[in-house]
Amino acid sequence: MAPRTRPSRRRRPARGRRRIRQPPGAAPPRRRRTPRHRRTAPDPAAPPRRPPAPTCPQEPPNARPAARTPRRRAGGRLPDGVPRGSRPPPARPARHAAGHRAPPARRRHPGQAHRLADLDPELVVDDFSTPAAAAALREPEVIVSCWGCPPLDATVLAAAPRLRAVIHAAGSVKHHITEACWERGIEVTSAAWANALPVAEYTVAAVLSANKRLLQLRSDYRRLRAPHDWQARYAGAGNYRRTVGIVGASRIGRRVLDLLRPYDLHLLLHDPYVDAAEAALLGARSVPLDELCAAADVVSVHAPELPATHHMIDARRLALMPDGATLVNTSRGSLIDQDALVAELTTGRLNAVLDVTFPEVLPPDSPLYDLPNVVLTPHVAGSLGGELHRMAAAAADELARWTVGLPFAHPVGPGDTDRSA
Repeated sequence: MAPRTRPSRRRRPARGRRRIRQPPGAAPPRRRRTPRHRRTAPDPAAPPRRPPAPTCPQEPPNARPAARTPRRRAGGRLPDGVPRGSRPPPARPARHAAGHRAPPARRRHPGQAHRLADLDPELVVDDFSTPAAAAALREPEVIVSCWGCPPLDATVLAAAPRLRAVIHAAGSVKHHITEACWERGIEVTSAAWANALPVAEYTVAAVLSANKRLLQLRSDYRRLRAPHDWQARYAGAGNYRRTVGIVGASRIGRRVLDLLRPYDLHLLLHDPYVDAAEAALLGARSVPLDELCAAADVVSVHAPELPATHHMIDARRLALMPDGATLVNTSRGSLIDQDALVAELTTGRLNAVLDVTFPEVLPPDSPLYDLPNVVLTPHVAGSLGGELHRMAAAAADELARWTVGLPFAHPVGPGDTDRSA
């Protein structure tokens, strides 16, 4: 009788698991990890975990403790054997007429200027010929100037024997820094870079609104006061692939080009000191002025006021501008032939955004006040209101640098005035 064989028992897979048959020679299956969303969340009631605090805020936790400063030994001698009193004391800030020297600060608040120098906020001079001004000029080493500062000629400098620097808390220094200042070696700095920022922002706003035809849209909507086919009426409006011409790669002109880079615009540049390669780096194409006027939907002027730039936008170049184009001027009024511009604006063929005019304040009967295609502002494209604090902070920074013997961050030299506004 044959022995009875016991049937083999096959192990069943664990509950919840599925057994997968693998072909011979195949690698074992990888273990599946629990998804992140199914992992156990930390107890919200538990206190948060914090890394151990380092032994010193400026050193890693495993750093060796710094050696302590040795105390003085008895007997009147220092640890290195130097007799007490023979070692010179630590250097202190030198005191002078302008005040104590202090380390430079970044973006100092204007109210901190009194900590850098002996400033009298009540002493504001607009005429150096008065006895009070003559008395005030005897001691200072630094003059902090702003808009409306009278010229610093040889007579004024003779009354200020200790004057060494002029910190201009505004833009151009052409109106008060004279040749006598350069001959004497007076150091000059300006906050023109700080004043250029709001001018560039004003210009960009004017360019974008001009291409959008905001003035015409406002007038038409006010007049019609009803539904209208605005797409048909303003088919050529908008800023997509429009052409903008920048006249002058000045500090402001370069900033305008930089701010216009994100927009889908064709940028043209005219500047006799900038070649095609440099213009390309600025994101523009260098062209002659006539070509710029003939091709641009908006022409923005940022050239300096020089004899060579007087009436550079004359009647002939205004006639080259296409119908409906806009002229933006934030530089100087003398760069535009204003009579020729008024003639073009009166016909309605061109538009204008003018922050500067010639003269600076127009007579009350000027048509520029009332033309519907003109935006006229009283030379406020630069720093206005809260933007003045930027220039004051820039002047305080330069004063801080000068008091510790550092060179100015934004110096102005004799050759700079020939290419500035």
